[in-house]
Amino acid sequence: ADIAAVAAGDEGGDAAPTPSAEAVPAADAPAGGAAPDFEFSQLDMPALSSTMKEGKVVSWLKGEGDSVEAGEAIMVVESDKADMDVEAFEDGYIAAIITGEGETANVGAPVALIAANEADIPALKAYAATLSGAPTPAAPAPAAATTAPKAVPKAASPASVNASAGGRVVASPLAKKMATEMGVDISAVVGSGPGGRITAADVQNAAAGGTPAKKAAPASPSKPKHIPAPGVIAATPTARALAKKAKLDLASIEGTGEFGRVTADDVRIATGEKKPVRKTAAPGAPAPIEMPEGLVPFTGMQRAVSNNMVATLDCPVFRASREIEMDAFNALYQSVKPKGVTVSALLAKAVAKAIEKHPIINSSFRPEGTFFNKDINIAMAVAIEGGLITPVLKYANERDVLELGENWKELVGKAKAGTLSPDEYNSGTFVISNMGMFGVSQFDAILPAGMGGILAVAGTQEYIVPDKQAVLGMKKISKMTVTLTCDHRQIYGADAAMFLKTLNDIMMNPAPLVK
Repeated sequence: ADIAAVAAGDEGGDAAPTPSAEAVPAADAPAGGAAPDFEFSQLDMPALSSTMKEGKVVSWLKGEGDSVEAGEAIMVVESDKADMDVEAFEDGYIAAIITGEGETANVGAPVALIAANEADIPALKAYAATLSGAPTPAAPAPAAATTAPKAVPKAASPASVNASAGGRVVASPLAKKMATEMGVDISAVVGSGPGGRITAADVQNAAAGGTPAKKAAPASPSKPKHIPAPGVIAATPTARALAKKAKLDLASIEGTGEFGRVTADDVRIATGEKKPVRKTAAPGAPAPIEMPEGLVPFTGMQRAVSNNMVATLDCPVFRASREIEMDAFNALYQSVKPKGVTVSALLAKAVAKAIEKHPIINSSFRPEGTFFNKDINIAMAVAIEGGLITPVLKYANERDVLELGENWKELVGKAKAGTLSPDEYNSGTFVISNMGMFGVSQFDAILPAGMGGILAVAGTQEYIVPDKQAVLGMKKISKMTVTLTCDHRQIYGADAAMFLKTLNDIMMNPAPLVK
């Protein structure tokens, strides 16, 4: 059909009556989903890492009909590790986008079609519908001889701002309950939550004078309280039946019904079948904090972390811990800190020098034997929003500590921005997980699949120890606990113990780390 005419009809409001006409095919699209016989290319979801099985399109940098050049970034994809730009491989025009923003596609699945010639775009649009599984656009039906004028919609009243189609008010359960108890017309309350959702605080503000509240019903004359006879428990028949089935003593349940009668809901709350109703905050008290509820789907990175954790269950591991004196290391760090060296870079250098003397710690298991890694690449876990990633300091034993410090700052910045390349997070041969900055005194780290060892680094603690040379015979020292987790298939307990001893010696005499 004439696409321009259709678009004009959508935007022009009330169209004048037009004579009927036969439908014209939108384009000479191939029948039966066959590939067109002109030149075009298909852009598939790329595998951005060795573990990636599906990707999510974060955004399209180009739209349908835009021209693209080879090597030009056209979309951003969220893999299981980071968000990365995807480039076009050929010149042409984006004819059809099959996977929209926010949608997920398996690796290798088509996400867009690129036409070599601009004139082929309409035919590729029809072909794209057969690839995505969407129905092919139908030809327009003949227009009627006359068209009834469109009704002009009435302006929405302020009270319907928070109501969706059908008059449903978008509000939290607590807000609805408080509105009922306070006599507030919830449909007149303006929500401040996500998408205009009405929260409990909005209802409290409305009750305080922000929105007219319903008049309270006149108080009814007080009725005499019913006091059951001694030994008689007031309860509904249903409540008695439920309590008997659950083997509960009705005397232990506080009734909320009329005259303190035990109701069926009281029994269900006692058995845990139903959640108790939260009490309304007292006037002037802070509004209750609404906690998240319900299922939140994993992101690509969270799903990858989950799968990797499950994969570790197949590996037999053991752990060894040791306390390391930190006074000399801390003094060295204070001297190089003004030069931009971080604790992480200095720690990676120390661990890499210890691995040089114990290369088995840098190995990985293979069914045929032990695989020794020639390079010492230290991966360090970094917590980012929505997941965890391990940027890698490559050749950490060979590089200057100042260079390592600059490289680590760059890697952390990329990790938080989601722009790490696969080589910057997939090339590690040994892992460090440091939670000392959080004040953790000791913890065990889970060994990632394919690794031989991971070192868990805790926080520094101060201790008082005997010292014959001290004035009072005591001195204060700083220690931290490190725990090494190893693959027991090729690394043994003695290997771990000797590595930790060497690391302790390096940390107590760290001057060579900066030479």
